[in-house]
Amino acid sequence: MTTVDMMSNSKIDRQTMNRQSPSGSIQPILHDEEPRSLGFCGWLFIIISIIFTISLLPITIFMCIKIVQEYERAVIFRLGRILDRKPKGPGMFFLLPCTDTMTKVDLRAKSFDIPPQEILTKDSVTVCVDGVVYFRVSDPIMSVANVVNADMSTRLLAQTTLRNVLGTKSLAEVLSDRESISHNMQISLDEATHPWGIKVERVEIKDVKLPQQLQRAMAAEAEASREARAKVIAAEGEMNASRALKEASMVIAESPSALQLRYLQTLNTIASEKNSTIIFPLPMDMLQPFLTRK
Repeated sequence: MTTVDMMSNSKIDRQTMNRQSPSGSIQPILHDEEPRSLGFCGWLFIIISIIFTISLLPITIFMCIKIVQEYERAVIFRLGRILDRKPKGPGMFFLLPCTDTMTKVDLRAKSFDIPPQEILTKDSVTVCVDGVVYFRVSDPIMSVANVVNADMSTRLLAQTTLRNVLGTKSLAEVLSDRESISHNMQISLDEATHPWGIKVERVEIKDVKLPQQLQRAMAAEAEASREARAKVIAAEGEMNASRALKEASMVIAESPSALQLRYLQTLNTIASEKNSTIIFPLPMDMLQPFLTRK
């Protein structure tokens, strides 16, 4: 093997290692910053295109000038190669006809709904969960060169990520810990879509639908729990009331006139309600002399 071949092979191996992540997955080709030569034929076509443009300038002026909006960027391909590592725009720029092609990329934030997914939780309960994802294009060149359709790929990946994340959670965690689930989904989606030039900004779980039988069982369980708590509260109230009555009877027993005052308070309460009949209780000891008299 000659020295030239050894240098060429080592260069290829080094480029391959640079395109692989520590986990072994292949990284996008656009990570290398080496300039690419168009070759002799490429420069020949460019010169011919320039001559053609200058010779037919009044007509070709409309074909050469392109305008990109503030929220858009343009990825330019010259003879099938990306012209620059940075996208063009916003504003107006010049293209060569027949050799340059342009692809516009929208940088605005987008959102889509995750269709309802039938998911089996960690405790073997089937639930139907849907959500919403907000994302945007962070690198226009990577979104054009590394994936065919970045939006559709992100939609499909969000569905599988939702299944994978919720499959490790129990039903109680799915119902009560939505914020943590949304955060984990966002991190997973952001890491997976980074080579595509996509930035996932937010993920939210919209609704969790349970089977009808499970809903009835949970409702019955909640109702029974509330009834048990209500009975405990009522028993505690009765116990506290009996203790208060015992203390009140002990106070009245210490002062016999207090009972007479209590009678008068009861009569005052009855009279304030405008009743026509007043019942005044009398002790049987007061009537005993009249009953025994002959």
